[in-house]
Amino acid sequence: MAVNRKPILKTCRELGISPAVMGVSRETKRNPNAGKRKKVSEYGMQLNEKQKLRFIYGVLEGQFRRIYEDAKKMDGQTGENLITLLELRLDNVAFRMGMALTRREARQLVTHGHFLVNGKRVDIPSYRVKVGDVIALSEKSKKSEKFKQIIENVSDRLIPTWLDADKANQTAKVLRVPVKDDLDYEVEEHLIVELYSK
Repeated sequence: MAVNRKPILKTCRELGISPAVMGVSRETKRNPNAGKRKKVSEYGMQLNEKQKLRFIYGVLEGQFRRIYEDAKKMDGQTGENLITLLELRLDNVAFRMGMALTRREARQLVTHGHFLVNGKRVDIPSYRVKVGDVIALSEKSKKSEKFKQIIENVSDRLIPTWLDADKANQTAKVLRVPVKDDLDYEVEEHLIVELYSK
């Protein structure tokens, strides 16, 4: 499987994302405007927005295209549906509920079988959770020193309102479908729809 080995801070700078969105507390000291071309074409802006979402959620091009096609089939606006489907990925939910420092780490932890959905072990990062689902850390993992350190390090992370997280029991319930207003970053999702509509 393809692995993105590019430094997170470098990519954040290129795409104009705050490293905090990725779960990284360090900020780059370099000038964010250094080496930037003054004018970006319409296609360049559309591509940048797509690459931004792909990078934030750690999704490959083929996966992203499939999620977009699913979003198109849903009722409502395709761009907002796309954001909803990305937010409902199990690896993202694990990150949002404070059980991983970054989404990359969350993906690895899900793959290793540390999470349960409605009491059943799920090891597929792209698994799509639904409203009413309860995501929990497995009993064995709760005793792990690794998760104790993670919980200490992310204690100040804001949990989105669409999740009802119980930090004491390391569980979270999906209360509603996430929407664009719940995001902690800016995205022009209509540009992605325009890009794929060509």
